[in-house]
Amino acid sequence: MTLRVGTRASALATTQSSQVAALLTELTGVETELVTVSTEGDRNTRPLAEIGGTGVFVSALRDALLAGEVDVAVHSLKDLPTAAADGILLAAVPTRVDPRDAVIARDGLTLGELPAGSRVGTGSPRRTAQLNALGLGIEVVGLRGNVDTRISKVRDGELDAVVLAAAGLRRLGRIEEATELLDPLQVLPAPGQGALACECRSDDREVAGLLARLDDGATRAAVTAERSLLASLEAGCSAPVGAWAEVVDDDGSLQLWLRAFAGDPSGAPSIRLSATGSVQDPTGIGERLAAEMIAEGADSLMRADAP
Repeated sequence: MTLRVGTRASALATTQSSQVAALLTELTGVETELVTVSTEGDRNTRPLAEIGGTGVFVSALRDALLAGEVDVAVHSLKDLPTAAADGILLAAVPTRVDPRDAVIARDGLTLGELPAGSRVGTGSPRRTAQLNALGLGIEVVGLRGNVDTRISKVRDGELDAVVLAAAGLRRLGRIEEATELLDPLQVLPAPGQGALACECRSDDREVAGLLARLDDGATRAAVTAERSLLASLEAGCSAPVGAWAEVVDDDGSLQLWLRAFAGDPSGAPSIRLSATGSVQDPTGIGERLAAEMIAEGADSLMRADAP
């Protein structure tokens, strides 16, 4: 038996899919092969909010899965729509890698060391809102493209810095290029950032059983809370919403801490709230915190419409 693992064609996507495939072989003994699939998000370089935001990196892989062209689809979990997809099972969420955002700036600088007026690139409304909220006097400019494309904007002098996910740099073996790793209490990551999603057809019990070996309970609980908050806010993956959950040991009892941000892309106003509860109730924690944020006016701040 050889499992066909569907992946996007970018260097990061194929790297993380290869890592999943290797882990699957290690844990189950099954052979794997990668199958590349072109997605709308790869073909269209316009801002994500303009081309549909939610699902633009996911739909083609899911179509290939349902068509029987691949047996497993691997996604960056932050790209995954929060609504369930017919015929698709989220069979595994492997152990999360670093959820933080990373800065790559000229001359080895940190964000705080950049002079006023410096141009900082990101394609994320979430990052834009939080960077502007820091009040550093930087100019946040839109940016799309793969890791190499974004970093080259700094190397070529077009931008003073870029902000991107630390997990991607780590998976590519390039984390040493980061000049700063942002404290998630200062700049909250995207819901699900640093985690991967392994999907299969919901009626394929054999593959689902194999993928279950990769699932990490603490990671799944954390991202479930984050995505529950996102869904309850009715915000898409391109909305200015950040969320980060951690499983912590509180005197022998496992608790889940969830922190969240929603803000106007201009940086003001913004809302930051947190909640805690049993690790057995991640969905409820996310829903309750979202309700508190809506009561504080979060829905009026999120100008990036969820598709």
